[in-house]
Amino acid sequence: MQQPVWRPSATIDTLRKRADFIKRIRAFFDSRKVLEVDTPLLSSVTATDLNLDSFDVISADPEPRYLLTSPEHAMKRLLAAGSGPIYQITRAFRRGEFGTRHNPEFAMLEWYRPGFSLQDLQREVEELLASLGYEEKAECMSYRQAFQRFVDLDPYRAETSALQEVAAQASGMAASELSREEALDVLMTHRVEPALKPLGAVFIRDYPPSQAALARVGEDAEGDAVAFRFELYINGVEIANAYDELIDPVEQRRRFEEDNLARSAAKKPVIPVDERLLAALPDMPESSGIALGVDRLFMVLEGKCRLEDVLGFPADRI
Repeated sequence: MQQPVWRPSATIDTLRKRADFIKRIRAFFDSRKVLEVDTPLLSSVTATDLNLDSFDVISADPEPRYLLTSPEHAMKRLLAAGSGPIYQITRAFRRGEFGTRHNPEFAMLEWYRPGFSLQDLQREVEELLASLGYEEKAECMSYRQAFQRFVDLDPYRAETSALQEVAAQASGMAASELSREEALDVLMTHRVEPALKPLGAVFIRDYPPSQAALARVGEDAEGDAVAFRFELYINGVEIANAYDELIDPVEQRRRFEEDNLARSAAKKPVIPVDERLLAALPDMPESSGIALGVDRLFMVLEGKCRLEDVLGFPADRI
């Protein structure tokens, strides 16, 4: 029998468990003297990333306003102001994201650790998971190792045509329609991520520089340029995304402008450059930071397959 449309999609018992889950996250950071902060959801700037679409808010203001995809920019300004280690559990918004693992409004845990390496942050993620009841040891591999293991191609040195051909076979798309970056994205979602499902928790690190977003770029042991970041997957579900944070304002401006060129070419709205963040970056300490999907993590740890099973009111009930 179908539920009445007014009812929450998750059971009340699940929502009680969810509330306790969030309490335990707060207790973890409070015990480590990490400051909980609160930043605005509404902003005059938002993410420039081509793959992120923000909700723009219609108002009488002379400048556009957006619901934020992440609290990242404001939290980095707090770091620059001397906050020390900080965390936040907040709402985030991404237009067009619907599905069993996506909802346009979702709960995000984001935290930053001045002086932490990515290895330090990875250990802290494992300790957080253990505090939430997930104590299995996580496997760690590089982006290159994941592709070599599950696609049998080197994502840095393989010919573009080879990547396109395998991506086309995996997705049913035409190889000629795929750029190199699009082929890599298809292979990640169609070949790598499904292969991670039986492995439990997996950290994938050292992504191509074209996927650096707001991470520093350097060289790996093979001499190839890589973005210093990692992603956490559990049972094949992407849970968290971490960066060795970029603090160079010149490079950050270049990336914002490059993003906007790509957005313009894709006929997407151009996003104003965040001048306040750029002004803050010279004072920001070297830090590692991470964004974690609270809904997804709770879903996985509860053994659920759909976000709607752990949300009170997903988008189709509001």
